[in-house]
Parts: sequence; structure tokens; C-alpha cells
Amino acid sequence: MPSTPLRFSSAVITNTPDNLLYDTGSSSAFLGVINSNGTKPQAEQRRTSNTVNPETDINKYSGAQLEDYQGKLYELCKDQNGCRFLQKKLEEACYVEMIYQEIHPHFVELMTDPFGNYLCQKLLEKCDDIQRTNTVEVIAPEFLKICLNMHGTRAVQRLIEFLSTKRQIQAVIIALQPNVVALIRDLNGNHVIQKCLQKLSPEYNQFIYDTVSQYCTEVATHRHGCCVLQRCIDYAIDSQKTQLVKVITEQALPLVQDPYGNYVVQYVLDLGDAKYSDSLIRRFIEPVRELSIQKFSSNVIEKCIRVSERDTRRLLINGLTNHPNMDKLLLDSYANYVIQTCLEYAEQDQRSKLIECIRPLLPSIRNTSYGKRIFTKIQKEIQQQQPGKPHRAQRNANSIKGMTNSMSELSFNGSRLSNNDNDRDSGEKTPIYL
Repeated sequence: MPSTPLRFSSAVITNTPDNLLYDTGSSSAFLGVINSNGTKPQAEQRRTSNTVNPETDINKYSGAQLEDYQGKLYELCKDQNGCRFLQKKLEEACYVEMIYQEIHPHFVELMTDPFGNYLCQKLLEKCDDIQRTNTVEVIAPEFLKICLNMHGTRAVQRLIEFLSTKRQIQAVIIALQPNVVALIRDLNGNHVIQKCLQKLSPEYNQFIYDTVSQYCTEVATHRHGCCVLQRCIDYAIDSQKTQLVKVITEQALPLVQDPYGNYVVQYVLDLGDAKYSDSLIRRFIEPVRELSIQKFSSNVIEKCIRVSERDTRRLLINGLTNHPNMDKLLLDSYANYVIQTCLEYAEQDQRSKLIECIRPLLPSIRNTSYGKRIFTKIQKEIQQQQPGKPHRAQRNANSIKGMTNSMSELSFNGSRLSNNDNDRDSGEKTPIYL
């Protein structure tokens, strides 16, 4: 019965005589004979790797002429040093046509090759418009496959940088247009779309804005898509930016609650332009309480309070101040940060109203880390309002923290006497440390 093939590391030993040895890198590279004791003859006891000495391989092309390899350039493209040799030859204009003629039929394969893609990039840079147009038409049917490849995406980006005629640009657009969403959501493909945004004029990159607008939620809620959508905003002209913001505003509620979509909403807010942000923020006024207790949307609500117009901010804060269960917001791990932001950015009348809503609840939150922060903010606000006079809320807070010692002060004939005469009738408040 024939022996069963065995696998050990990367070596493959098959039905071979016991005295034959194969290289660990190849099952077909015969290396020699081994003795019965398991050792090789002395003449054969040397390195068994089939790795070629790099210096020898480089020297092979030293002083070589391209004509020496005519008809074999395709094989050189897939070899690291051969590829470098050809790239150097492309610096000489007289060789561009020769290399192009042999490489052109293999462009699709070489664009996704670990070494060949570098030659393709160089050739796209050095060739003329006619050659570049022919190349675009050759690779167009396989454009998606090339863009999704880790090597191919670099070659395509290089191609986009050197598009020089309307015919070339239109051919690329036709190849990309049906696959915009798939490319945006891909680790490699999204860079091709970003290169189009960067290099193509608004007239030619409009197809990206149309597709992203149509599939806004699908794009914005993806880890790569949210980044591409932000780049769309960066490179957009006014009409394109308005187009995107309108769609983002319409889809604001699902986006703001998404791990990635919320960054797109925040990016619009960061534009600092009320004509884009105000209508977007107003979408959150009614559901502000529900959004404040969610992980991702609570961050957006905080930013809305910071950057919104005065009237819009008042509406947001009113929605929180009038909450029937303020204690739930204060005890919530996300909403408490929204309340803190309200205390910081609210106008005086709203801030006072908010403090009055929170004050009775201070005992229930004093043991939480965020409750302490809210407590500190309220203390600071009270001190700013009445710097020389103890406030009822101040006295309540002192009582809550247990920092008032009723035996430290004595009342005598309506006069206030401190244990320290220097502090007598100073009007200073006892500091509270949390």
C-alpha cells in the first residue's frame, strides 16, 4: 500500500524513496541524497534553501540592455528586481513604447501583482494619452476587481491622478458608477473614491455625490463610509454640500444613534455655518430627552448645545428642564453629561431654573462621580450669583455634605461669633471640597 503523504511545516514529503530530500519551500525542488544514518554526504551538507542571493539577482541586471530581454518583459514584471530594472528603463523615453507593447495585454493581472503594480503605476505616468486611453479601456471591465485589491487600488489611484482627456475620465466614471457604494464600504476601494473626489472636477465627481445622497444611511453607518462621506463634504462645492446636508438632515435621527453615523452629524455641526447646522439641530428638539440617554446621540446633543444658535439652544435646554423625571437624567451615565453642558451654556434665566430643578435631587446623586461634578457646577454658579451672601442652596449643600458644625458657632444677642475672631462677620462661605 502506498505511503500516506505527510506534511511537516512547509515541507511536503510524498511517495519518494527514503534517500531523497526536498526543500522546505518546494515539493518539487530535489536537493540531493541522504545517508542511511539520516545525514547528507559531506559535499551536500550546505544550506538547502532555494533562496537566491539578492546581490546575485541584482547584479544580473547590472549593465543589462532592455533588448536582451525583448519578448520576456512580462516575466520580469513579476520579479522584484526585474520590475525595478524596467522602471529604471522607463525613465528613458525611447523604451516606453517597447515596454508598453509587451505589458499592455497583461495590465489587469499586473495591476494586482505585488511587484507588477509598481511598473503599471510608472508606465501610466510615462505613457502618452493614446496609450493611457487604450489602457483604461482594457482594464475597465475588471475595474471593480482591481480597485478591491490591496495592490490594484494603488495602481488605479495612480491612473486617476494622470487622467488627461475627457474620454479617459468618462471611461473611468462608467466603470465606477455602478459600484460606488461597494467601493466606499471596502478597505481598499474607498481610497479610489477619495482619489476621485480629490482629483476630478465637480463636473466629473458629481456621480459620487448623487450615489451617496441616494444611499446616505448605508454609507454613513459604515466604518469606512462615514470617513468617505466626510471627505465628500470637504471637497464639495456649495451646491454639493447643500445636497449632502439636506439628506443628512432628513436621516438625522437614525444617524445620530449609530456608532459611525453620529460622526457624520457632528462633522456637519463642526462646519460652523448656521445655514447647515440649525435645521439639523432642530430635528433633535422634540426627542432631546431620549437622545440624551443614549451613548452616541448624547455626544451629539452636547455638541448641539455648544454650537447652536441662541433660540435653538433655548429650545433644547427647555426640553430637558421640563423633564418630569429629572432624577433619571441626573443618574444616567450619559444624560448627566448633557445636563452638565446645559449648566455651562444656558443663559442665566434657564440656568437658574435648571438649578432649582436639580437642587432637591442633590442628596440622591452625591455619591456618584458625575453627581459630584454637577454638585460642583451648582456650587460655583451659586457663588457667582451672590458672592457675599450665603444662599439657601449653599446651606442645603453644606448640610448634605455634612460640613457644617453647629457647635463651631455661637449666637449671642443676635450677633454671629466665629471660633476664629479673624473670620467674624467676614461674610465668607465655608469652602466645600468634593
